[in-house]
Amino acid sequence: MNILIHDLSKEHFCSLFSDVYKDAYIVSDIGTIRHCIGCFGCWIKTPGTCVLKDGYENMGELLSKSEKVTIISRCFYGCYSPFVKNVLDRSIPWLLPFFKILNNETHHKRRYQNKMRFAVHFYGENITAEEKETAKKLVKANCTNFYVKNYEISFSNTLNELRGEVTAI
Repeated sequence: MNILIHDLSKEHFCSLFSDVYKDAYIVSDIGTIRHCIGCFGCWIKTPGTCVLKDGYENMGELLSKSEKVTIISRCFYGCYSPFVKNVLDRSIPWLLPFFKILNNETHHKRRYQNKMRFAVHFYGENITAEEKETAKKLVKANCTNFYVKNYEISFSNTLNELRGEVTAI
C-alpha cells in the first residue's frame, strides 16, 4: 500500500493530484484530528492503535502496510504544517516503547518490519535557505526514527510548481 499525507484543500488536491494518487490511501484533514496527548496508551492500553478515536487512530497500522509514504506539506519555519505534524505524531504506534541505540542515539524499536520509502514535498512562497536546512534535518530525523533508508525531499514555491515535483507513487 502507498500512503499520501497532505494538507491541501480538497479543491487544490483534486485539481492537482487526484489522477496521480488514485490508487493511494489518502490521509487529509477532515477536521477531526486530535493532538497526541502523550498518554502512551498506544503502547500500553491498545498496542499499535491510538486510544483517541477520531478517524486517525490507525496510523501505526497503516504505516505497517505501507511501501511508500508521500507527504505534501506547506513549509512552516522549516517544519511540517500543523496537520501533517499531528498525523506523524499520531503514527507513533508504529514503534514499540522499547529502546535501542542507533548511530549513538536512543530510538524506539520497530513494531513492524516493513521497509518504507519517504517522499516529502514542501511548498510555500519564499522558503528561506535556513528553513530548507531545518526541514532537511527534520525529515532525516523522522526517517531515522521510522527506519526509512530511502527518502527524497523537494521544495516548491507554488502548488503548480509542486505538481511538477510530485510523481506517482
